[in-house]
Amino acid sequence: MADRLQAELAQTRLELQQLKKRMETGAVTVHKDLSLVSWIPNWSGSHSTFSLEEIFSSIESSAKIANWIQTDQLQIAILKLSGGVKTFYHGCVELHTKKTNWQTFKEEFTSRYKEVHTDQYHFTRLQTACQTKNEGPQEFPDRCRELTQKITRWTTL
Repeated sequence: MADRLQAELAQTRLELQQLKKRMETGAVTVHKDLSLVSWIPNWSGSHSTFSLEEIFSSIESSAKIANWIQTDQLQIAILKLSGGVKTFYHGCVELHTKKTNWQTFKEEFTSRYKEVHTDQYHFTRLQTACQTKNEGPQEFPDRCRELTQKITRWTTL
């Protein structure tokens, strides 16, 4: 029992010395919160519930909150790929180099999975939009606003 306590005391002293050394050198310990990964939805492609922009936004917002660096964002994005999108990732040689970073990943995926509908398509959907049976009074204008943003974004590109 005494030997175990002596070993724990020695370990604690060593940890204290390391902490003192870090404080003297000004090294800052950054804690990453990986629990937010579970809130980021999986993404399976263009017919998914979430758009690619929403997935990227979710990852980047979580990164700000959880102190993730860009490498973390890249690895989490890869983790959240599924189906044909994951197959695309595995087959894309450009995304498996040492130079690949978060920005490169986003550009490659945005290029591959860009919006294919025309502004006329989105405009027609907005013009003919009706509140669906299960859609609440606040959800309908939100959906219309989203359609408006797609038209505006498409025409300003």
